[in-house]
Amino acid sequence: MMTQAFYTGVSGLKSNSTAINIVSDNLANIDTVGFRGENYEFSSLFGNMLSTDSSTSPSNNSVGLGSQIQASPMMQQKGSLINSEKSTDLALLGNGWFGVKGNDKPLYTRDGDFSFDANDDLVTQNGYHVLGTMGNNISSDDVLTEQLSEVKLNDIGSQEKLRFPKTLTFPPKPTSKAAFIGNLGTEDATRTMSAKVVDNKNNNNNLKLSFTLAKPQTPPGTQWDVVATTQSSDGKTVYDKKNGKVSFDATGALVSSSLTTIDNNGTPVSVDLGSAYSGIVAISNNNISVSSHTDGIIGGDLKGYNLSKNGEVIATFTNGMQSSVGKIAVYHFQNDQGLNRISGTHFEESSNSGEAIFFKDKDGKNVIGTNMSNFKLESSNVQMSYGLTDLIILQRAYDANSKSVTTADQMMQKALSMGGR
Repeated sequence: MMTQAFYTGVSGLKSNSTAINIVSDNLANIDTVGFRGENYEFSSLFGNMLSTDSSTSPSNNSVGLGSQIQASPMMQQKGSLINSEKSTDLALLGNGWFGVKGNDKPLYTRDGDFSFDANDDLVTQNGYHVLGTMGNNISSDDVLTEQLSEVKLNDIGSQEKLRFPKTLTFPPKPTSKAAFIGNLGTEDATRTMSAKVVDNKNNNNNLKLSFTLAKPQTPPGTQWDVVATTQSSDGKTVYDKKNGKVSFDATGALVSSSLTTIDNNGTPVSVDLGSAYSGIVAISNNNISVSSHTDGIIGGDLKGYNLSKNGEVIATFTNGMQSSVGKIAVYHFQNDQGLNRISGTHFEESSNSGEAIFFKDKDGKNVIGTNMSNFKLESSNVQMSYGLTDLIILQRAYDANSKSVTTADQMMQKALSMGGR
């Protein structure tokens, strides 16, 4: 029995010491972003089976002879969200893991404390590259080739480091059409309207239309002479000037226009005055108004990269335009508990977790499978109150096992002293 007491006490010291280390590590990382704490599970080290003949009792029972830490499973509850001041900080609101590039294999984390490094690569705070899908809309000479609102997530084996150029140009889109809407009225006065038109040299020029009542008039309706002029924004250079005639019927609806196109510093622009009541009209006793719309976009240079709540990497340009250039991948596992812990915030897949997968929508396309929020981070999922309580319980259990070893030692010394007399 004294030997049994030694076994029980020593194994209890060892297992409770391990559990104390687990809880202590949890508490030490209570402020670590994305930290996943560990639980502890005890099991009997040996068991002594006891038989009973009582019909009212189980056929056998067991008495444990020592204990051990059987498992230290990951805590599954989510940490609370904390506000941050960076758009590159992301928090997963549901299940899933960010993927980062380890030394030889992907690692998985809930820590979304990301930033762009000196090379504008998206990285974690310890330098791991974040994995995702590039938009493939940047040319080799760092020019945006396509404006995207969303990047589609590639297959799981095709995820790569999200790396972006330090300089990126939004190319100009020359204006091909200028549409005008407004009311000229019927009074004998000069009406002017204008629009900004972009040429193929990335200049934002002016297109000006000047309307005057034609002489003589041919009722019913009204006729107007129009002069269209394209010139530089400072008005010093005139690129083209066109004359035309515009006719309206008795109700003020547009009947015809001879003004079709005009040259904008080498780029033809279609002048659209509408038809009937859809564009320019000439109606008396109505307010004189004018507006215009063009399809051109002035070029711009990169202002910076940001992350959206959908995991899109958004490039913002000096011309006010934006485009997605990449998408952060979110990985899922059949058994999150089976992931191998590399550190408190980084894990790798194992045979128990199964291979990483992407969720798919009803059309079979890969999706991130969860919502996320930027300007937020997920805190540690360890609660201090529970951790301190567990620490007190384990410390008392440790003291009790220590006392049992001391008592067994005293009994053995007593037995030896008695046998020597």
